[in-house]
Amino acid sequence: MGVFGKLIIVTAFAGIGGTGLGGVIGALFRKESNRTVSLLLSFAGGVMTSVVCFDLITEAIGTGVSIFTVVAAIGAGVVLIFLLNYLIDRRTNPEVPHIDKNHPQTADDLDELIHSDHLEQHYKKKDSRFGLLIAGSVMAAAIALHNVPEGMTIGASYASTDGVMGNSALMLAVLIGIHNIPEGMAVSVPLIGGGMKRLKAVLITALSGAPTILGAMLGYWIGDVGPLGLSLSLGFASGAMLYVVFGEILPQAILMYRSKLPTFSTILGLLAGLLIIYL
Repeated sequence: MGVFGKLIIVTAFAGIGGTGLGGVIGALFRKESNRTVSLLLSFAGGVMTSVVCFDLITEAIGTGVSIFTVVAAIGAGVVLIFLLNYLIDRRTNPEVPHIDKNHPQTADDLDELIHSDHLEQHYKKKDSRFGLLIAGSVMAAAIALHNVPEGMTIGASYASTDGVMGNSALMLAVLIGIHNIPEGMAVSVPLIGGGMKRLKAVLITALSGAPTILGAMLGYWIGDVGPLGLSLSLGFASGAMLYVVFGEILPQAILMYRSKLPTFSTILGLLAGLLIIYL
């Protein structure tokens, strides 16, 4: 099997497999534990932070390009994902009643993070098919904004090892797959609640993880064109991932379960990431 074949399979497992499994769980139980999801997300965020900071960024610096180039690529990743998320939030938040001036300035639940609450409002209003299509497209875009940079970290890590699926890329795929399970639950539950058949809702949920593959191919393609391309790919993917972790996943995890445990779970994730990298 070729390089791209292996990359597609591993990334599909993380994106489509993880999100699809979450969709199945959501279809069967239609509920979730805020405590469990919070600790799961904070642990995954810790591991991702560790892998990004102590592996991907150091790999980018090790390509020999200017440190300013690496910093600029990281900054570009942060800014682009922030701006795209901001535009989606600005478009959707006013249509959701519980998001007002008293609401935290970030998502405090999974349905807000991926904007399934926005789609649910359109279902409640018995909106037209076109309105539901637009709301569904917005939700798909929000999910893609998470999945594409996640996939890019896998692809860039793969490129940094000359097409050999190393421990970092494999562990990133596993962690991203686990992280996608609660996201899949958040997608399938409102779809089923809106009247969609369970099988169709699970299939749509699984397909929402497909942008991870696109991100992986993009990260690998940019990283495979030479030292500059590799540093840009690693840096941009790292910046995008850092924003997703610190701008969305960790604040959401803390707001979902307001205690010290998400902090300890994040630290455990950081330490687990170090073990993954150096063992």
